[in-house]
Amino acid sequence: PGENARLQTNLLRSHACAVGEPLLEEQVRGMMLLRLNTILIGCSGANPSICELLAELLNRNIVPVVPSQGSLGASGDLANLAHMALVLIGEGEAVTAGKRLPGGEALRDAGLEPVRLSGKDGLALINGTQLMTSVGALAVADALALVKTAAASLSLSMEALCGITGAFLPEIHALRPHPGQAETAAMVLLLVHGSERTDSRPDDVQDAYTLRCAPQVHGAAHDALLVSVRALEIEMNAVNDNPLVLPDGRVISGGHFHGEPIALPLDYAAIATAELANISERRSERMVNPQLSGLPAFLTEQSGLCSGYMIPQYAAAALVSENKVLAHPASVDSIPSSANKEDHVSMGAHAARKLARIVTNTARVLAIELMVAAQALDLAVRDGKAPAAATRAIHALVRSEVPHLTDDRVLSHDMERLYALVKSHRVAELVDELIEARGL
Repeated sequence: PGENARLQTNLLRSHACAVGEPLLEEQVRGMMLLRLNTILIGCSGANPSICELLAELLNRNIVPVVPSQGSLGASGDLANLAHMALVLIGEGEAVTAGKRLPGGEALRDAGLEPVRLSGKDGLALINGTQLMTSVGALAVADALALVKTAAASLSLSMEALCGITGAFLPEIHALRPHPGQAETAAMVLLLVHGSERTDSRPDDVQDAYTLRCAPQVHGAAHDALLVSVRALEIEMNAVNDNPLVLPDGRVISGGHFHGEPIALPLDYAAIATAELANISERRSERMVNPQLSGLPAFLTEQSGLCSGYMIPQYAAAALVSENKVLAHPASVDSIPSSANKEDHVSMGAHAARKLARIVTNTARVLAIELMVAAQALDLAVRDGKAPAAATRAIHALVRSEVPHLTDDRVLSHDMERLYALVKSHRVAELVDELIEARGL
């Protein structure tokens, strides 16, 4: 028993080799909760004291400091989970009440005792997919909110550009019944309902693809994200460590720690989210380009003297291009480790972390479209045609954060305020409120 206790402690110490910037506190709390949930299923061979202390740390918001890099995504997220687990034995570091402290000190300040490892405790704490699942789940939740945000920015752009709603009619989407496509089309029709601006170009029969094909693009992204949701929900409630202790007492070595079932869906989610940014940036370009919009160049009435919204489109284009690099699948890579015993790995943590970056970039791109579309609509409504009540509400929300642009100013401040608005899910929540108000 003494040697086993030493082995379990050594597993935590020796495996705590993660590097890089610390994970966000919400990501680490997600790891803790998911690991606790897995152990509570009862097939991990861990002592109850492990579960009790993990629960105490969560309830008291004592958050281990976990470096973000170092996982290969098979044998689980070993290195990162080891940093999380060190705090349970009074080592490592933790953040509590805004202070970064040695793990033992954080426990003492909270009146908690470190656990004494035995049995399979050390291995049960570090052998699992909790980093990729936590980071991935939080990113997918944000990405789903971005689908609704994209509907809001699209609707505002439709108003500014006098878009044609025929491409959104339910009777045509019934002929190609992808769920996300039909839902996006219905959402946008509701948001522009009552507009005097849409369908007001009698000489035109169709829009550019960034408007006309938005249901197909936004909808496909939504459907792809739901694939990730299904995979994540299974993984959150699964036993994913090794070896497994079965109820009949057998101890079986398997491969549940392998992250492939999460890595592949997260790579898919990354590609889907990047597409929301791709099409949004093209709508922003359409609005600032006078040859495409019929509006003043770069949405300023002082062209030549003022640059208006020229450079925000540059920023959106740069973010979109960065997303294209990040969207390369992590799961197609593998590198052998552990003396070639672990000769195929998932890179699931890489997939999760780069998805989170793509989600952040896409939120910024959508914030830029909202900013540009609000300005474009300000200029466009001078023709006397009124937008819909719902898009007026979206416009008002944007204007609650940034004013109309009359002269050049530092727009990065406006962009940051709107990014914070998008990141808070407030735009997505407004879309829900507007749709609910229509009785749907």
